[in-house]
Amino acid sequence: MSEPVDPSPSTSKDGEGTSGTPSSSSPVKSHNSHALLVNMKQRGNPALKAVSNVPWEYDESILADYVMSPSSCALFLSIRYHNLNPDYIHDRLKLLGHRYQLRVLLVQVDTPEPHHALKHLTRICILANLTLVLAWSAEEAGRILETYKIFEHKPPDLIMERKESDPHAKLVNALTSIRSVNKTDASTLLTTFGSLKRLATAPKDTLGLCPGLGPQKANRLYNVLHQPFLKETSAKKSSKSK
Repeated sequence: MSEPVDPSPSTSKDGEGTSGTPSSSSPVKSHNSHALLVNMKQRGNPALKAVSNVPWEYDESILADYVMSPSSCALFLSIRYHNLNPDYIHDRLKLLGHRYQLRVLLVQVDTPEPHHALKHLTRICILANLTLVLAWSAEEAGRILETYKIFEHKPPDLIMERKESDPHAKLVNALTSIRSVNKTDASTLLTTFGSLKRLATAPKDTLGLCPGLGPQKANRLYNVLHQPFLKETSAKKSSKSK
């Protein structure tokens, strides 16, 4: 999170980078909705050097370390700082309250043995409704913040499950849901028998003759295709046993 950082790598007052040339990641002077908002406590964080594809600006009014949109924010924390100051994250969360719909805890992994700390932080994220995101360098942390800002108005289509519209693809997906039947097996079966109806009515021995299938897969496939869709009730089972 916004732990104390060395101010030396931050940009100078005139908006120039440390090299003296205009920096593409230097903060814009006027507040606008297209900018990534940065808490003043994050001044000097090396992660800001990696934010070059979106504008960013300091904002003294925000409680989070970064605000990517009106509904999303991020708190920054390094594992090393957390080990030295374990209560810091709790204090920041109390200050943040229940603000923002998407609350990211961006953790920079900068110790060789982070597992115990990550286990503790994972528990905190679950209890405080945070999304835990790990970065293994300051540059990666900056790119993560940048990506959140770039995708601020993007629909979730890229991460949503895509429904197959092709009938053949649907059949392949259905057959591969059977244990040990892969896409190659499914395509071979559909090519050999031509339709699902012929496949379902084929004898077990015939199924085993398909290339790459074998008796074990054939037996499992045959049993699945011949199972009843509805489970028999206990009353029907008892009547059959009589």
